[in-house]
Amino acid sequence: MITYWTELSDAYSQPRRHYHNLTHLENLYHELVSIKTQIQDWEILLWALFYHDAVYDTLKSNNEEKSAALAEKRMKSLGVSEEIVARVVEMILATKTHVISENQDVNYFTDADLSILGKDWEVYKQYAKQVRNEYAIYPDLLYNPGRKKVLKHFLEMNQIFKTDYFTQKYEGQAILNISRELEGDRG
Repeated sequence: MITYWTELSDAYSQPRRHYHNLTHLENLYHELVSIKTQIQDWEILLWALFYHDAVYDTLKSNNEEKSAALAEKRMKSLGVSEEIVARVVEMILATKTHVISENQDVNYFTDADLSILGKDWEVYKQYAKQVRNEYAIYPDLLYNPGRKKVLKHFLEMNQIFKTDYFTQKYEGQAILNISRELEGDRG
């Protein structure tokens, strides 16, 4: 188990990770621990939290699938039940699309994953810079249209967050932040 934690720590500590790193995991944990009593299966959520961005390559579009496969492999080697493994895989894969799920724990997890969108402007601005740094290999000519597409997608949703808790806490500020970034505000 220590070897697996070292593997995760090393993965999240890679120099090219400016946002999807151990600080991101810590922030998700703090978001979720504040609603722990509403979570049906804390163990599953923690597995998903630790593995959801274990594989992160900005040149690939299958990071969630590879992260889920790694989680599945490690969990099976530890003798975790097939049912729990399947639920963790479901939760990790949900971070690819962030669509509403019938499983409320999945909704809490994906909402926590997006909570950065609703932080105050200075925190959001730092996040946007960190994500841009992760995609530094791409020139603005390629990065900016892709980023705008993602941001517009969030604004076109009925609502960004799926749970009442995260909607009340972050929805309004997330819309303001995303709109501000789309308008080109970097200050």
